Amino acid sequence: MSDRSLRGMRLGSQSMESEAGVEPAARQTVTYETEDGERMDVVFALEAEVPTIWYTKTGKKAKRIDGGEEEPTKEKPVRTHWDMLLERRSFDELEVILKDRLNQLREARGEKPKK
Repeated sequence: MSDRSLRGMRLGSQSMESEAGVEPAARQTVTYETEDGERMDVVFALEAEVPTIWYTKTGKKAKRIDGGEEEPTKEKPVRTHWDMLLERRSFDELEVILKDRLNQLREARGEKPKK
């Protein structure tokens, strides 16, 4: 079994290629600033679409210094279950349904239903 073992290098941990003649991708540095004056430089590829808003590691919102304007969000507003329910029913209908359900629960418990 010892004649089958690999010697000299760890598998998957190092590359045999050298970095000679390799040019890194073109890059651009964009500076962002938060409202409280914290600045940060973020490196992007030259052909990357650079966002106008960047969030720091602490969750603060930072804007581009070079004047990139904030584009409006193209997302629809989130519709909750309540919003979808109100599209199908009115408040009066919901009151009637609620009273019926409460009466069913009271009957199941052995209580007298309320009117």
